[in-house]
Amino acid sequence: MTDHHDHPESPSLSLDLAVMGRRRALLMMGGAATSAALAACGGGGSGSSTTVSTSSSSSSSSSSSSSSSSSSSSSSSSSSSSTGTCTEAATETNGPYPADGTNTISGNVVNVLTQSGIVRSDIRTSFGSMSGTAAGVPLTLTINVQDADLGCAALTNYAVYIWHCDRAGLYSLYSSGVTNQNYLRGVQVTNSSGQVTFTTIFPACYSGRMPHIHVEVYVSQSTATTANNAVKITQLAFDRATCQSVYNNATGYSASVNNLAAITFASDNVFGDDTSAQLAAATVSLTGDYTNGFTGTVSIAV
Repeated sequence: MTDHHDHPESPSLSLDLAVMGRRRALLMMGGAATSAALAACGGGGSGSSTTVSTSSSSSSSSSSSSSSSSSSSSSSSSSSSSTGTCTEAATETNGPYPADGTNTISGNVVNVLTQSGIVRSDIRTSFGSMSGTAAGVPLTLTINVQDADLGCAALTNYAVYIWHCDRAGLYSLYSSGVTNQNYLRGVQVTNSSGQVTFTTIFPACYSGRMPHIHVEVYVSQSTATTANNAVKITQLAFDRATCQSVYNNATGYSASVNNLAAITFASDNVFGDDTSAQLAAATVSLTGDYTNGFTGTVSIAV
């Protein structure tokens, strides 16, 4: 699996930087196509609602796990007769803050996937022995999980784990000040239409990264116990104009204003080497505004 570096505090920074250098060279070879896509996703302004295409008929993912993903998904896809085309989601790093059994906190493995209460649709509150609620602009996010090799057929009974930072750019369990929280983390199982829906908040932009949401996809809830079982690990993006509108106007996001101004999709060390089709597919289509909240949809093909 080919991972992209996620955050300056990642313990594997040196290795990631070396890998990034090789992949940047590949990016330069396809610069024209990628630049066009980034321009489409990166406009300015403060519009209150935005819609971005989430599918494409060109390009395929560079993920080395595509063969295992397609073989697993074939047995679980719905009987849908869909004959469309879709771009397989790019495989990205799960970053240093996944709480998915792949890293430790103070020497102890942290894994919310095995904890009671992790399967829920509203992830704004902490669960289990922890309590607290993440404040921020409401976001209702629907993710469609599809089989890229079977005409974008809906994948039923797949498990989807998402997590992201709060409006201050902090990750629950890991970041100073929220180590006693586990909010903004949750699992849902796809319905007969291959969909899951989460109620969460609009994420912040912290230094060095474009705003994003982490996603792990599993063939079933029973296998969603460690990231080692995931058939796809990826990240979702947001268009720049909507981010600017939220950060410039909503309470609690002030630090994101300068952070967003200092980063672009091209310089982002995760999204920067995605193909144009992958970046378009990863960008959440949004309706709404920073006052009333947003409704977002995105498709993830595995």
